[in-house]
Amino acid sequence: MCRVVITGMGVVSPVGNTLADFWNSLTGGRCGVGKIERFDASSLKVSLDAEVKDFNPKDYYDSMQEIRRSDLFMQYATAAALEAVDDSRILESDLDKNRFGVYIGSGIGGIGTTLSQSKKLMDKGPDMVSPFFVPMMIGNMAAGAVSIRFGAKGPTLPIVTACATSTHTIGEAFRAIKHGYADAIIAGGSEASINELAMAGFINCQALSLADKPEEGSLPFDKRRGGFVMGEGAGILILEEYERAKKRGAKIYAEMTGYGNTSDAYHITAPEPEGEGAVRAIKNAVSEAGITDCKKLYVNAHGTGTHLNDEMETKALKAVFGKGAYELHISSTKSMTGHMMGATGAAEAIASAKALQEGIIPPTVGLMEKDEKCDLDYTPQKAVKADITHAISTSLGFGGHNACIALKKYEG
Repeated sequence: MCRVVITGMGVVSPVGNTLADFWNSLTGGRCGVGKIERFDASSLKVSLDAEVKDFNPKDYYDSMQEIRRSDLFMQYATAAALEAVDDSRILESDLDKNRFGVYIGSGIGGIGTTLSQSKKLMDKGPDMVSPFFVPMMIGNMAAGAVSIRFGAKGPTLPIVTACATSTHTIGEAFRAIKHGYADAIIAGGSEASINELAMAGFINCQALSLADKPEEGSLPFDKRRGGFVMGEGAGILILEEYERAKKRGAKIYAEMTGYGNTSDAYHITAPEPEGEGAVRAIKNAVSEAGITDCKKLYVNAHGTGTHLNDEMETKALKAVFGKGAYELHISSTKSMTGHMMGATGAAEAIASAKALQEGIIPPTVGLMEKDEKCDLDYTPQKAVKADITHAISTSLGFGGHNACIALKKYEG
């Protein structure tokens, strides 16, 4: 079986629209949560979100026509993919485009387009609905658009598993390369669901934080936590077969070494209380990766800031690692980015790869008040240096979807 490495990364996020800005923000503890500015939220119970700032699609497209025909989630994916592909320099190599794939998912897809076109239907009638409504709305179109952009003709598909989406896309891309079905895959996720319809839905299922102050919005593992803050953006990684990457002299961020994919089969929104499904996903990834030393392991936790998730995830880590769970380096970067939904797993995989490369654990900012049920080392408030050799990143989605990927420090 083939080894798989990460040779390029790109990000659009609430804390930066380039890889460098994203990582510097995370290690600097800069929080991207703020008051909702995208639309008039005065009728909603929530006042906070984590919006992408200063994003200009003209920087990534050649014409306004292309922009008008692309939902925002497609634009985020394209921007992050352009950075990742450029970062990897993979197109400068002898690349068989028939073995170059795209696995990009979205939890919700083009809901912004759905909302705007629904208004047109109601206000002006069916003839005014855009002929591009369907290709802008459907969740596979970020993968399709990126495939077209780079001429990638290999295995190409989206995955939709809510908040676990892009951890699954990365994991399935890893398997496709590992088992010889592709040489390289553009993998990740994108989400642009900050609008009144999506947020009203999440409010009414009691998932979002009702805090009014930005510094009290996203509080993973803190006793004061009361829900997640909706974020947005995209994260894209270039996964590549190791021998090919080595031969062309590619820059390698980290090696991908394990993947777990399970279901709770329990409830449409709530996690299984003891974390049984999450335990199996983590165990599968850890076992495949051969991880044994908890002291040198970083865990980028799902850490949403909901009462049920954070308590369950803590239980799951204890079930997998036993007493060694107290030696783990853990953090939730959602404390800074908010919950980027279908993009969150990819953004957190990027954070994990950079943590391994730099030997720095990004913090869980805002973690001020300890919860006796969440008693592990969550790296509160400030980043710390650490000698880590492995990382895992977990994502847990509505519907009971659990995903975990494992990475290893690359040392040549």
